[in-house]
Amino acid sequence: MSPDLTPRDELRASDADRDAVARRLSDALSDGRLDLAEHQSRLDSAMGARTLGELAPLTTDIPDPASPDPVPSGADPVDLARTGEENAPPSLRERTGTWHAWMGGAAVMTAVWLVSSIASGAVQGFWPVIPLGIWAMVIATSGGCRR
Repeated sequence: MSPDLTPRDELRASDADRDAVARRLSDALSDGRLDLAEHQSRLDSAMGARTLGELAPLTTDIPDPASPDPVPSGADPVDLARTGEENAPPSLRERTGTWHAWMGGAAVMTAVWLVSSIASGAVQGFWPVIPLGIWAMVIATSGGCRR
């Protein structure tokens, strides 16, 4: 049996490879690194990519989310630490993530309430207000962000 001599860039891309690039592009769009038109163009290219070599250039200019953000050019890392940037408030994406989960829960609970009201033939008391209210209070008092 001979070893596989196919260069990595010529290997066929899997759906998981395309999805990983799509997630990275979506993160870049959320961070403001890409505008909507460029995101859509790159996403179309990712979904049509056949090889890993076609996927690689789509994210080469986007920082890896696992690595820390690069220091702005000309900035001294010591000065950035003194300004407390590592303790900066959470980004809009982090703040809205918990509320998006709350809205999803609200949709599910409201659907359950609606189905149970229809099944019983009478409008039931809107019970989702209690768990949703408690959940909203917890989010609001914790600063509305995921940590």
